[in-house]
This record gives sequence, C-alpha cells and structure tokens, in this order.
Amino acid sequence: MITRKKALYSGCLLLVSISTSSRADDCAAQDGVMIGVGAQTTPKYSGADKQRWQAVPMLQARKGAFFVDSQKGVGYDLQNDSGLYLEHSLGYALGRADKDSDWRDGSDKLRGMGTIKATLNTAIAAGWAVSPWLVLEAKAVLPLTDSQGVNYRTSVTLIPLQSQQDSLSLQTSALFGDARYMQTWYGVSARQSVKSGYATYSPAAGFYGVETDLTWSHQFTQHWGGALSAGYTWLDDHAADSPIVFRQNQLTATAAVTYTF
Repeated sequence: MITRKKALYSGCLLLVSISTSSRADDCAAQDGVMIGVGAQTTPKYSGADKQRWQAVPMLQARKGAFFVDSQKGVGYDLQNDSGLYLEHSLGYALGRADKDSDWRDGSDKLRGMGTIKATLNTAIAAGWAVSPWLVLEAKAVLPLTDSQGVNYRTSVTLIPLQSQQDSLSLQTSALFGDARYMQTWYGVSARQSVKSGYATYSPAAGFYGVETDLTWSHQFTQHWGGALSAGYTWLDDHAADSPIVFRQNQLTATAAVTYTF
C-alpha cells in the first residue's frame, strides 16, 4: 500500500515481509519519491530452521493514483471518501533455490527439490479504512509467467500511534493458498522424493498460517526517516507437516533508513 501522509511516511514503506498501512489517513495521497536501504534477518525460506542476513534496497514513487514500489512493483490504487480502496499491481517474485542463496529464498536442505522459478505476478487488494486506527484488507496474488498457484491473505492493521514524527502499527494476516500453491511451496512430489530423500507430501489447499508484524517508524527531519520492525509467522499443520518444514514458528527483524524528496 502507498502511504497517504507526510510525503511517503517512512513507517509505511518498510520492506519485503512488512506491510504497514496508513490508508486510514483521510488526506489524499501525496506525490513524491522515497529511496532507502534496510538490513533484515529472515528465514532462509518458509519453514527453514536457519536465518540469513540481507541488505534490501528500497524505492517508492507516486504520481496521483499510480506508484512504483520495490516491494510491490508498479500499479495504481483508488480510494473513496468512505475509506474503501482498491489496489492493483504488477510485480515480480524471485522464487526459491534448492541451495543456499544470498539474494533469494533457498537452502542446501532443499537439494533435489528443484528450483521454483522467478515469476511475474499480478496482485489485487481491496480494503476498508474503518477509522484512522483500523484498516481491513483482502489480497490475492496470481502468478502470470509460471503456474505456481494463487495465494491469498486477509489482514487487520491497528495504528495506535500516529504523529508528525512517529508511527506505530500492528498488522495480523491470515494466509491461504490454493492446491497448486501449497504443492509448489510445501509439497514433495514423487520425483522430488526420489531426488531429495524426503517423503512424498501433498498439502491440502486453504488456510496455512498467520503472520504478525509490529513496526515503529520515526521521521528525523523533513527528508530523513527510519523504521524498526519485528515479524512472527506461525505455520498451520497444512504447511508445518511438510518434511521440508523444519520450524513452525519463524521470526524476522528489520531496520531501515529512508530519504524522501
């Protein structure tokens, strides 16, 4: 989502696994550009028992309803006076390697599982800013260049603190996937079983986890800002019972510095 306040307010811009919101702001979106860099520790892949550190460059620009976002891609969003909004974007997902990787998900523990291809995707989100401190949203992400299935999420975002300098947000999301998505990311086919040594596994479609993020951001000056975020993901049995899932509970942490103009 694109921030609605104070020239791309930095707390709403964090990265990759962080999706805070200022949809509840009742002012129009403000044109501008944000650049930044973040440091993040995250699991090597969904279900991994090892972490990796990575530097994450950030870019976000807006002109009217249209935006470019290093996390989401390119797109547009529309909002009416009642707080209802619609967002459509075209993005790119890096997939997953079957070996350790510094720039995308992957681990040596996935040897024989094969690579999940990078893919172009489209995302559609619809939501409602119920009040200045509460936002509800539903989102679907559909791959376009490789048949990897569709994933969905429904989220509730609470914003208990919003001022000229500071913002605090708490977002909880329920995660869902169709049968192809679950098989791609958590399943083990007969062929993969032979090559990797893992037992075959075919997860059911539907709910597979919960993701929670707490983000604090601070605006140091008119242009410089920073943010800290902590995330927690719990995988339901549909995902956690997979032989390639070694940890059901996973943590992320992120620190970022941004500059807006």
